[in-house]
Amino acid sequence: MTMKRICIALLVLAMGTTSCRKFVEVDQPNQRQFKYTADYQRLLNNVSLFEISASLPMLSSDDINLGTNTNLESLLNRGADNIYTWAADYYTSDQSDAGWDQLYNQVYVCNQITANVMESTEGTADQKQRIYAEAQTQRASAYLTLVNLYARVYNTANATTDPGLPLLLKPDLLVALNRVSVKQVYDQIILDLNQALPLLPDNPSNRLHPGKAAAYALLARTYLYMQRYSEAADYAAKSLAAYNTLLDLNDYADGTKTYPRRLDNPEVLMSKTASKPGYIDLPLSTVLVNKFAPEDLRYQLFTRGGNTFQPSFTGRGSYRDRLFMGDNVTVGVSVPEMMLTQAEGLARAGKTDEALALVNKLRQKRFRPAQYTALTAATSDAALRIVIDERRRELFGTGLRWFDQRRLSVEPALAETVTRVFKGVTYTLVPGDRYVYPIPPKNIELNPEIIQNQR
Repeated sequence: MTMKRICIALLVLAMGTTSCRKFVEVDQPNQRQFKYTADYQRLLNNVSLFEISASLPMLSSDDINLGTNTNLESLLNRGADNIYTWAADYYTSDQSDAGWDQLYNQVYVCNQITANVMESTEGTADQKQRIYAEAQTQRASAYLTLVNLYARVYNTANATTDPGLPLLLKPDLLVALNRVSVKQVYDQIILDLNQALPLLPDNPSNRLHPGKAAAYALLARTYLYMQRYSEAADYAAKSLAAYNTLLDLNDYADGTKTYPRRLDNPEVLMSKTASKPGYIDLPLSTVLVNKFAPEDLRYQLFTRGGNTFQPSFTGRGSYRDRLFMGDNVTVGVSVPEMMLTQAEGLARAGKTDEALALVNKLRQKRFRPAQYTALTAATSDAALRIVIDERRRELFGTGLRWFDQRRLSVEPALAETVTRVFKGVTYTLVPGDRYVYPIPPKNIELNPEIIQNQR
C-alpha cells in the first residue's frame, strides 16, 4: 500500500470509481459516478477540503514564544512539542502528519479533475476549461506549500539536485513516489499557474475560488520563495492591477463595525486557513510585540493581553482567530501581502522611494490619521528592513513568517538566530536544514522510495 492510498482513501470512496473499469455501460445503484461537468465544479466547491492549508508553521515560526508557562507547555504533545523545538524528528511511525495528508488530498482531487473534466458531459467548453484551470491553480497552491515545508530552500546552484516532493500529476494510486528535484516542483507550479491564468475569471464567485489576481499573487509568492525578487515584484504588481481593495482598520477601531469573516474579507484573494496547532492560543514573542507601536490598530485589534486566554500567560497573544467563533487563521494570498512583496522587490532593486510609498499606503490604513507618521529610509538596505518588519506586523500569527524565515536564512545580513526555552531546556534555531520539515516516517515505511530529509 502506498502513501497516496493512505492519504486519500476516504476521498477515493467519496468520488467513486471513475478511474476503474465500469461494470456495465449503465449507472449502477448506490454507485456515484462523476461524469457531469457540474460534478467537478462541486469538488472545487468543497470548503472543508480546499480551504485547508498548513498549520504547523504557526508553531515553528518566531512569531510565538510560550516562555516558561508550564500550563501552555503541557498542551504541546504528540509531535507539537517537537515542532516547537525544531527537533530532528517530529512524528513516530504510528502518527500522521495532517498537513502532508491534507495537501496531498487536494493534489489528488485536482488530478482527478484535470484528468476527467474535459471529457465530462452537459457542460460547455468554456466551463470545462475554467474548472480545469481552477484545479491547476489549487494544485499549484498545494505544491507551493508542500515544497516550502518538506524541501530545502530554493537555491539556484542546487535546485536540480536537492530532493523536492513526489510530484503527482495524474490520479494514479499505484505510481512510484520518488521525490523529484526542487526545481521540477517549482517548474510545475509555475507551469500550472501560467497555463491557468488566461482561463481564470476576473471576478471569481467567492474567495474560495481563484481569479486572475489570485493566480498572479501565487506566482509572486512562488518567485519570492525562490528569491527571484524582481519577478516576485512584477507579479505582485500584476495582481494589484487586477484587484487591490484594502480594509481601513479605522472603520473597526471603535467596535461599532464588525470585522469581516474570511470569505467576506475583501483583502483575501484566495481563502486558505490554518488552525492553531496543539490547541493552544498563540503567545506572541517579545521581539514581535516590540515591533508594534501602541497606536498601531493591528496591535489593538489583533492582539490581546495574555489574561484574555485560557490558560493565561504574560505578554500579548494573537487574537485573529478569535474575532469570530469557528473562524481559523487566514493564510491565503492577500492584497496586503502583494503590496509588501512588491515593496520588497523594489527595495532590493534600489527603488527606495517607490518601496516606501507602498509600505506607507498600507500603513495609513492601519493607524488613525492623526497618529500616523510616514516611514522614511535613507538607503535601500534600510528600506528593505522596514519592508521585512512590516511583513512581520501585517502577517503575524499566520505562520507565513516561517516561510520568510526560510528564505531569509540564506542571506547572512538578514538571517536570524531564534532561541526558546521549553520545559527547562534551551533550544536554538540557526540557519540550516532545521528549516526543512521531516517527511512523516509512516509514509516512508510504507513507501521506501521516499528519501528522508537530512536534518
